[in-house]
Amino acid sequence: MIDCGDDWLKALPTLSPTAIVITHAHPDHAFGLAGGAPCPVYASEDTWSLVARYPIEDRRIVEARTPFEIGGARFEAFPVEHSVRAPAVGYRVSGDGASFFYVPDLAAIRERHEALAGVALYVGDGATVARSMVRRRDHVLIGHAPITSQLGWCEEERVGRAIFTHCGSGIVKSDARRIAARIKGLGEDYGVEASVAYDGLTLTLRAA
Repeated sequence: MIDCGDDWLKALPTLSPTAIVITHAHPDHAFGLAGGAPCPVYASEDTWSLVARYPIEDRRIVEARTPFEIGGARFEAFPVEHSVRAPAVGYRVSGDGASFFYVPDLAAIRERHEALAGVALYVGDGATVARSMVRRRDHVLIGHAPITSQLGWCEEERVGRAIFTHCGSGIVKSDARRIAARIKGLGEDYGVEASVAYDGLTLTLRAA
């Protein structure tokens, strides 16, 4: 399970995940752990420092660009620009010859080529479609890159498919068919098969 927001707090004990991997310590990504966790939890030292009071027994420290394995899947954390107070990472996840990159909140990827080279799927930030929510604070980019920017990254790194999750109101409150068509059309402009995530979505990735 990647990320566990505060809305998962009551559900977590009944889910029985084998492991939880956290991208950053904002409430909608980590506060579901406030009551503890039934499994190992993986997070950066920055994240652990922000949720130090949580009663988590099995804490695993994630170091940037240092791969680790969970159940046969290989994870590698890449620092991304998003928040000064809650530094974030995205995860490149690989297994059985295929890989994807998962990053629900970001303004930019610091090592974009290394993060995206050869991945079959990009799972990105759906906060906004075209309006940039990126700004600078202390000479650091923070906020959310629009879907159009992320599709541009996919085009440059030759990632053929992108799915957008953790969506903002511009997507959530739109007519589902219209927004799906818009995202698909934008993807076609960049040569990327693009779509919006939905509850219950299941994917199978195969090696090229």
